[in-house]
Amino acid sequence: MPDSPSERIALRALCLRGFAYMLFIAALMQGVLFEAMHMPAVRFSEAGFTELTQSALLIGATTLALITHRLDDRLPHLTLLLVGLLGASLIREQDAWLDANVFDGAWQLLVTLLVVPILYAVLRGRRTLAAELERYAMSFSGGLFAAGFLGTYVFSRLYGRGELWTSLLGEHDLRIVKDAAEEVTELFGYALLLIAMLELLLMVRRWARSRDTA
Repeated sequence: MPDSPSERIALRALCLRGFAYMLFIAALMQGVLFEAMHMPAVRFSEAGFTELTQSALLIGATTLALITHRLDDRLPHLTLLLVGLLGASLIREQDAWLDANVFDGAWQLLVTLLVVPILYAVLRGRRTLAAELERYAMSFSGGLFAAGFLGTYVFSRLYGRGELWTSLLGEHDLRIVKDAAEEVTELFGYALLLIAMLELLLMVRRWARSRDTA
């Protein structure tokens, strides 16, 4: 259970936000449909709607996590860890461009430069981090983040395996089907991560209002 009324979401607000999130997901899927039907030259490639939107979602999620980290003093280690994870994912999504325009392996170097100092700072406060994780796990944002993380980093990878689609399609196996399955699932996962970061920011703002009125 949330430890204070400031962590609860009013039913009306929850319903309105839920409806807005459904419209957001529907808009993303309309974009995917448009790409499949009208963008054959770049369909599910680095230059296609799905992959570009993945990067946009990660930019949004990373920015929201960074804003929350700067505003919040209750979950400092957790929000810093989220910045590292989302920022690393954003860099990883640019791997092809970085390899082609910077140098081969550039994304690994950038991820290392981002993640290593963040992990060092977070691990120094690991006892506090454990308490922060327990608190976050009980929040709406925490549930959304867990779903987005599992969908993006576990389910999409397994769902997009070539062996699965070769078994299903046999001699009619098309790489585009495999790519679409993996990339669209990943897109949905990133959308959940963005929504989770928005909900985390809103939760932090509720905390701030509660503290100001106390």
